[in-house]
Amino acid sequence: MPTHVTLPDGKQTSYDDGATPHDVAASIGEGLAKAAIGARVNGELVDLHRPLTQSDPVPLSPDLPDVVSVPQSESIVDEGGAQEAVSVALITAPRQDKKGRSKWRDEQHEHDALYLLRHSTAHVMAEAIERLYPEVQLAYGPPLDNGFYYDMKLDTPIREADFARIEEEMQKIVEEDKEFIRYDLPTDSGLRRLQSEGNKYKIENAEKAIAGGATSISFYMTGDDDEDALEEGGTTWEDLCQGPHVDRTGRIGAFKVMSVAASHWKGDVTLDRFQRVYGTAFFSQADLDAHLEQLEQARARDHRVVGRKLGLFSIDEEVGQGLVLWKPNGAVVRKELQNFITEHLTRQGYREVFTPHIGKLDLFRTSGHFPYYADSQFPPLVERETLKRLAGEGASCADLSARMNDGEVDGFLLRPMNCPGHIQIYASDKHSYRDLPIRLYEFGTVYRWEQSGELGGMTRVRGFTQDDAHLFCTPDQLAAEVMGCIELVNIVFTTLGMTDYRVRVGLRDPDSSKFVGDPEDWDLAEAACVAAAESLGVPYAKEPGEAAFYGPKIDFVVKDVIGRDWQLGTVQVDYQLPQRFELTYTDSDNAEKTPIMIHRAPFGSMERFVGCLIEHFNGAFPLWLAPEQVRVLPISDKFNAYGQQVLDALRKANFRGEIDTSASRVNGKIKAAQEMKVPYMLVVGGKDEAAGTVSVRHRSDGDRGALPLDEFLAAAIDERDRRALG
Repeated sequence: MPTHVTLPDGKQTSYDDGATPHDVAASIGEGLAKAAIGARVNGELVDLHRPLTQSDPVPLSPDLPDVVSVPQSESIVDEGGAQEAVSVALITAPRQDKKGRSKWRDEQHEHDALYLLRHSTAHVMAEAIERLYPEVQLAYGPPLDNGFYYDMKLDTPIREADFARIEEEMQKIVEEDKEFIRYDLPTDSGLRRLQSEGNKYKIENAEKAIAGGATSISFYMTGDDDEDALEEGGTTWEDLCQGPHVDRTGRIGAFKVMSVAASHWKGDVTLDRFQRVYGTAFFSQADLDAHLEQLEQARARDHRVVGRKLGLFSIDEEVGQGLVLWKPNGAVVRKELQNFITEHLTRQGYREVFTPHIGKLDLFRTSGHFPYYADSQFPPLVERETLKRLAGEGASCADLSARMNDGEVDGFLLRPMNCPGHIQIYASDKHSYRDLPIRLYEFGTVYRWEQSGELGGMTRVRGFTQDDAHLFCTPDQLAAEVMGCIELVNIVFTTLGMTDYRVRVGLRDPDSSKFVGDPEDWDLAEAACVAAAESLGVPYAKEPGEAAFYGPKIDFVVKDVIGRDWQLGTVQVDYQLPQRFELTYTDSDNAEKTPIMIHRAPFGSMERFVGCLIEHFNGAFPLWLAPEQVRVLPISDKFNAYGQQVLDALRKANFRGEIDTSASRVNGKIKAAQEMKVPYMLVVGGKDEAAGTVSVRHRSDGDRGALPLDEFLAAAIDERDRRALG
């Protein structure tokens, strides 16, 4: 049966049964065939030589979160038995500009090409390490957003001094330009092959896939696919893997082994200890060099280092990992951000609420947060009397957990989300359609259980405060309300100079059963989200299948000053929670209707957002955000009194100012203020006192000369109140 193919431009053509993406590329042109490295077939990422209609029923590692498994394409047959057209989008190696930097068609092209390249480079690194350390037992090695890693059992420690030797061996494999070849074995044959090799991690991985319904086991080898070569070894190397990969090792342009860390089998500290070797790869040396330069800048801007130096926050082991202590300087930044957005919330008609940090388990059972997301939450709290009674009955901890999951035992939960509290506020009153939309907001702290190895400064924590809001509206109000949410996000990013951002619109996959609700409601909500994204005038992408199960969502990805991406802010449409909580309003026809709910948080979390801002500004916040805005520097003790008069005038104008009356020379005082990133330094001496002036220094521009104090105040007030960037 011929395979019918639809290309991205809408052109349809047919190929012989067993045709591959490479055949599609070759039929279009020789140049495309040489450039192609993979494809998306019916939306799924596949190898270049994978038959278009072949499918993989079960991932190799269904319950190992560290293993990234991408299913291959499926043959689609209509009700009459005729094959429907297969959509094929070819993925090519990028072209390079004059500086050797890769040029991408779009974000999807970059993502897919680098995924294939880095997954393949992980195999090359594993092969190189196996050549150097024959006793190693490999576990798994997935690609990451910025590289890849491979977990392995190896008693000999790999140290930084060994990286060059590993890279040298990797380069040999790249220069050998070996082909990546996939082959599949029946489960019994595949398992026997793994058992003969004696790698218990690969065996367990395959056994779990078989238990999950796999009917075959896939391997990738690099080298000769001749059976004799496979049996005799030679340059052939293989690994249990789902794929996909690039077609040849020679596609790998540049790579680097980055670091090594401890890990454990399946992420469980009670199981075998591994070494996790991290690396990265790009299509050109110029791309790798730019990445390494970016990492250097990131290290210099690391919010954990800058935040400690500027006295913004601390994390204390006595308090607990992942729990941020906002110090006075950091509290200023957070409060200014909250005041800033509150002005716009008030303008848009939001009303502030406060809800408890803890709630009954039943509340979170209704919302669906418990027990379905129990692994990412702090354990529930049970009343003392209940614990005493259960202990008297001889109940074990497992019994208690099971009874709480089943609802037999009630308790309390540190809230993982603010929305159930806001829902209960809405439900506490009757509402008419005339009352809607209702917009409730709260700077609400929530608590999530993150593994200790996943915590990082302010950007990955266990307790964080969201600039959270929930809107309740009618269907005909939805589009305007989503647009209002988008306006807020745009104001935030523009004010903070984060103008380089893109938008992802998560839509449902109509063929997936995970999405709940009326298709007509989804159509309305998705149209509203797409229209709102289009209104921003920035790049946006529609991402089918990426919606939340209860409604479409809009995510904002910001590129900071050194080119890193941060996912900040989200807007989500929700049909599910209002139904779960049986929320209603009386419509114009006197019928009881269910409102639509919108979740939105322009900052996301205050902790993550401020951590991002610290690095974005490298601690040099604009005047309105700076913890200390002005520092007065008398040139000697004789002028401390005049300096205090200047400080009093600053504070009267609501500036956060200090005076340095230390015995240091003025150059030392300037240096100290510069190190603390203070925007303005006002040096005062005899001439200034006589003339009523201040000698103005800016942290970036240096000396701006003498100005009358009133003139400086007027200019600084204007800069502050406009929330200028500087």
